[in-house]
Amino acid sequence: MDSEDDMHDANDVESLDDFYSGETALASDEDDGDYEFIDNDSDDSEDRTSHRQQQNYIILSEEDICVRQEEDITGISTVLFISRVAASILLRHYNWDVSKVHDAWFVDEEGVRKTVGLLEKPVVEFNLSPKEPTCGICFETYPCERMNAAACGHHFCCACWTGYISTSINDGPGCLMLRCPDPSCGAAVGQDMINMLASEDDRDKYSRYLLRSYVEDNKKTKWCPAPGCEYAVDFVVGSASYDVSCNCSYNFCWNCTEEAHRPVDCETVAKWILKNSAESENMNWILANSKPCPKCKRPIEKNQGCMHITCTPPCKFEFCWLCLGSWSDHGERTGGFYACNRYETAKQEGVYDETEKRREMAKNSLERYTHYYERWATNQSSRAKALSDLQQMQAVQLEKLSDKQCQPGSQLKFITEAWLQIVECRRVLKWTYAYGYYLPEQEHAKRQFFEYLQGEAESGLERLHQCAEKELHVYLEAVGPSKDFNEFRTKLAGLTSVTRNYFENLVRALENGLSDVDTHGACSRTSSSKNLGGGGGSKSRGGRGKITSQRPFPSQTKGLDDTNHWSCQHCTFANLNSATTCHMCHNRR
Repeated sequence: MDSEDDMHDANDVESLDDFYSGETALASDEDDGDYEFIDNDSDDSEDRTSHRQQQNYIILSEEDICVRQEEDITGISTVLFISRVAASILLRHYNWDVSKVHDAWFVDEEGVRKTVGLLEKPVVEFNLSPKEPTCGICFETYPCERMNAAACGHHFCCACWTGYISTSINDGPGCLMLRCPDPSCGAAVGQDMINMLASEDDRDKYSRYLLRSYVEDNKKTKWCPAPGCEYAVDFVVGSASYDVSCNCSYNFCWNCTEEAHRPVDCETVAKWILKNSAESENMNWILANSKPCPKCKRPIEKNQGCMHITCTPPCKFEFCWLCLGSWSDHGERTGGFYACNRYETAKQEGVYDETEKRREMAKNSLERYTHYYERWATNQSSRAKALSDLQQMQAVQLEKLSDKQCQPGSQLKFITEAWLQIVECRRVLKWTYAYGYYLPEQEHAKRQFFEYLQGEAESGLERLHQCAEKELHVYLEAVGPSKDFNEFRTKLAGLTSVTRNYFENLVRALENGLSDVDTHGACSRTSSSKNLGGGGGSKSRGGRGKITSQRPFPSQTKGLDDTNHWSCQHCTFANLNSATTCHMCHNRR
């Protein structure tokens, strides 16, 4: 992040005061809409939270997948008057899309049967003569009871069938479209023959492939990409948000299956991940921090010492670091070991302009990338640490706190909610750095506004994190119940609500491309307040560039007259005018 003076330029930032404050505060009932605060102490807080984050997907366990698969097979079998085995073959062919099966079947049943391999009558009639039939694979004769055939009527011995099926299953999921061994025949081999002729291990593999195909061949479902997770996700295609939270606690994007990355789009994430793993930054570093040996062209880094450079064996060429000329042509007359007159003269004549320009561009590009990547990685590690702290809190500390403060577990859910919010905010902050890296350099107003919002988000998150970690530690170490624990509950729940609302609005703003900032660096007051905070209201400015929000906290009633309250510039809590210190963070007015 740039310095505060850079982010709060007087000509640009002052016009942005409406973004999260002033006009976003004390909204009227009809405009408050989706941005109202949640009262964590009310009985219906969970219902209201789930309403704000309506799921557009369903998490499916293996049992759920089996049930859905059986329902689809039964439905097709009943409607088309075919066996369940034939229905399963049809659905696999059409990627488990029931509507496609219906459309194709009723338009051209004969064509579908031929394509899929569902024959109505055998191609060859089995000869029931006293002579034992011959297997078409091993050419041995067997009794009729040891011969089997698919719907086509091509009979083969049970041993050859078992070997054929086993080989196909061990080759992978392609066994689901198994056909008759006869090269000229396209009859499908169904699961009934698999169950009758395959070994137990092969039957289990086939059933596993069949189950996985229901997810992997279906456009509306995907497996959770978390390692070891066996849940699948049934997604409502066309939904606005692709974020999915699996039951294994892993959050990912359904569209690209990378980890959840709002407010950054999938294309930007793909570019960022590729950049992090590509060799381009290595080449930039080499170009910015090294020079090639004039003889063998190997890159050499100079980190200390004089200008006399000796390349490593077997080259051993000695040259001047500045002008790259042979050291035999250098000496006292050229400036000695720590200078080079030839270089200075050539530089003034513009000989090295192009090379120096390339090196400077590479250095600037590397520094810029490093700036964003380090902060992206730092927030990633901070999120991992917060997840670890959350697990420790749930496993050990909540029970300890419940005993010391004489509070039932249901009354301590606000702590878990705070830590879950911290984890989510760390994820959002991490991806804002990828967003910032690809924000066009020429859009100075948007970049300045973005950096300001990012800084405010970091400050708000640090306040919440400090309260959930350090201030909570006091009550964990207390000898007995603390009188001010309820005040701590109100403070932490309030900070969680404020932080949640700020980050939700920040994500929406970035997803909209900071559209409220026009080309002149000004922010539309009416549109920004509507999009990012709700209805109109009065605004209050603090110090230079400070934006404050006068939204009431959960403990206050909605729609209060803002003339009877003042907003704390530190935590945005709306206090009564009679108060001289903030009820939430205890800062003076």
